Amino acid sequence: MKLTSKNMRLYAVSDRAWSRDDEDFLSKVDECLKSGVTIFQLREKNSDYEHFKSRALAIKPMCRRYGVIFIINDNVQLAKDIDADGVHIGQDDESIAQARKILGDEKIIGVSAHNVEEAVAAESAGADYLGCGAAFVTTTKTDAGAIKHETLKDITNAVNIPVIAIGGITDSNILTLCDLGLDGVAVVSAIFAQDDVAAATAGLRQKAEQVAKSTRKI
Repeated sequence: MKLTSKNMRLYAVSDRAWSRDDEDFLSKVDECLKSGVTIFQLREKNSDYEHFKSRALAIKPMCRRYGVIFIINDNVQLAKDIDADGVHIGQDDESIAQARKILGDEKIIGVSAHNVEEAVAAESAGADYLGCGAAFVTTTKTDAGAIKHETLKDITNAVNIPVIAIGGITDSNILTLCDLGLDGVAVVSAIFAQDDVAAATAGLRQKAEQVAKSTRKI
C-alpha cells in the first residue's frame, strides 16, 4: 500500500495493557480500525515470535477490510514473513538499510526521531515517515522525555517525508499540536485505555484532521 500524508492522520499503536484477553484486544482493534484510524502499528514488546505472529495474522485481514495500513513494530523479519505493509524501527533497532534489504523497495519503513539531526539522517537513509516525540510526558514509554514543540516544527521544516507526533497525546491536548507542520498524530492510551474505543477514535480523527489542516502538508 502506497503511503501518503493522508494515511498518517491518525496512527494507532497497540497496547494490550487495557484488555482482558486476546479476544477483548482484537475487539478493540476492530473498533478503532472502523472508527477512523488510518494506520495501525502492532507493538508486542513482551511476546515471543510465534505469539507476535499469531496476533499479526489475526489483525492483518482486519486492516485490509478497512483499508488501513498495517505496520509491525521493530520486527523486520516478521513484517516480511506475514507480508505486512511495513515496519517501524527506533534509533537503536535494525538499520534502515538492513530493513530495506529485507523488505524491498515497496514496503514502508517508519523511523523514530527525536531531533532534527536524526530526522534528516533517517530521511537520507530512505525512511518513508518519521514518528517524533515524546510530544508530551507519557506513561507508555517511561524512558521517553518530552521534546519541545519548537523541535517538532524544526523537524517538519527540515524533511520532506510525512511526520507524526507521538507520546502522551490525548483528546484534550491534541489541538496544541496545530501549526507545527505535522501530518498526523500517533496515540496509544488515548484509544486503547478508553471505555468507548469507537467514540474516542472518531473524536481523535476529527481533531487529527484539524492538526493536519493547519500545516503546509495537506
